Amino acid sequence: MSTFRAIRIDKAPEGQKGTIASWCDFDEADLMDGDVTVRVTHSTVNYKDGLAITGKSPVVRRFPMIPGIDFAGVVEHSQSGEFKAGDSVVLTGWGVGETHLGGYAQKAQVPASMLVPLPDGLSAAQAMAVGTAGFTAMLCVLALEDHGVTPGAGPAIVTGAAGGVGSVAVALLKAAGWRVVASTGRASEADYLRDLGADEILDRAELSEPGRPLGKERWAAGVDAVGSHTLANVLAQTSYRGAVAACGLAQGMDLPASVAPFILRGVSLLGVDSVMCPKPERIAAWDRLAQDLDLDKLAAMTTHIPFDNVMDVASDILAGKVRGRVVVDIG
Repeated sequence: MSTFRAIRIDKAPEGQKGTIASWCDFDEADLMDGDVTVRVTHSTVNYKDGLAITGKSPVVRRFPMIPGIDFAGVVEHSQSGEFKAGDSVVLTGWGVGETHLGGYAQKAQVPASMLVPLPDGLSAAQAMAVGTAGFTAMLCVLALEDHGVTPGAGPAIVTGAAGGVGSVAVALLKAAGWRVVASTGRASEADYLRDLGADEILDRAELSEPGRPLGKERWAAGVDAVGSHTLANVLAQTSYRGAVAACGLAQGMDLPASVAPFILRGVSLLGVDSVMCPKPERIAAWDRLAQDLDLDKLAAMTTHIPFDNVMDVASDILAGKVRGRVVVDIG
């Protein structure tokens, strides 16, 4: 069997804490079970990838592990009737890069159930510019739509707006007709966010500290990737019968809120999970992304890096230094 280049995460040597990420030549014979083998052409760097590579959070639950929760590529071999050699495919989530060998490698082997066809109108690189972050943003927008909240009810707020989820959410909500309030801690990104479609820039400091149980009604909908006090304050300032889609925890996993927004204003908190999202919903979300997302705006929020630079960017994304989306050319 042949080898291929990959990033490998191992437990630290005995007596040391944490994990170690390193480059390796991975043996194809050591790939995990799966009926489809994919030649990986592109991946991306998400917040969770940063946690996995740096070891700052125990997201990796199997060792050794190839990180990378997303990838796009071309089918090399298939024992599934769903895909054939030469098909272009995309994978996000399903525990890949955590419990199943992931996308920071030139080759991957996974069950066909984890893959979706590359949507018409998107290249592999564009699909990874979307990645888990953009896919999650689309799921949030669909959750708000399914709930019945509409742009006529008032503005929509996006927290962590300069990040991966936030950038795509701003563009998608604007395309859907919303007036978009973009919350960010990076004042230097104001022009970038306005170019994506933000109508108002809000300093995240207004939301990141403990607040009142109920505040002035400021928006009808929200996409929150931050959690903690930020989400609590977003809920407290959501208008009557509004809704907030929550999908992240950049500030923290806690939710120091009260029941006031729920029982006095009928506000709904919509939980959004992209990891185990059923396949029919995945395909529907990818189809909407291919139709609704302005590819020029996608390009404006995307940085391309070579495979060699992944570990550096993994640290940067945790430090809040990464704007928008990062596409990795596996090469």
